[in-house]
Amino acid sequence: METQILLWLLAAILIALGFAGLILPAVPGIPLVYAGLMLLAWADDFAYVGWVTLLLLGMLALLSYGIDFLASALGARRFGASPRSVVGAALGAVVGLFFGLPGLLLGPFVGAVMAEFTVHGSARAAAHAGVGATLGLLFGALLKVALAFSMIGVFVLVRLL
Repeated sequence: METQILLWLLAAILIALGFAGLILPAVPGIPLVYAGLMLLAWADDFAYVGWVTLLLLGMLALLSYGIDFLASALGARRFGASPRSVVGAALGAVVGLFFGLPGLLLGPFVGAVMAEFTVHGSARAAAHAGVGATLGLLFGALLKVALAFSMIGVFVLVRLL
């Protein structure tokens, strides 16, 4: 019984850290939520939530990795950016990972601006593409929050049914 309580406590900590990680750049949010849910299933000896559900939740967790990069790129594209600018936003997001929160916010913007400027030579078009990339990044963060809540919802539904 003590082990089960310890697993529940550790799972709650991981899930809380995971939600913090949806905002903080250095903390892997969705993977921590997934790890917490796995611990909850383990605490019940996988009697309620089995491997099929955990596999589905794992696939949702993997989906979150592409959301950040895709959202920035698609946001730039939505604002009329060139294909080169879309690639620049995605590369800026990757490079921005190494610079913490400022890098995550500015990376896609700078990448899209630099790439768009090489295409059109217009500061206005480049800035427009950068704004689109940044808005895409914010939309991606909202999608990750929704994904985390969806993972918890699936877990709770399977656990209770």
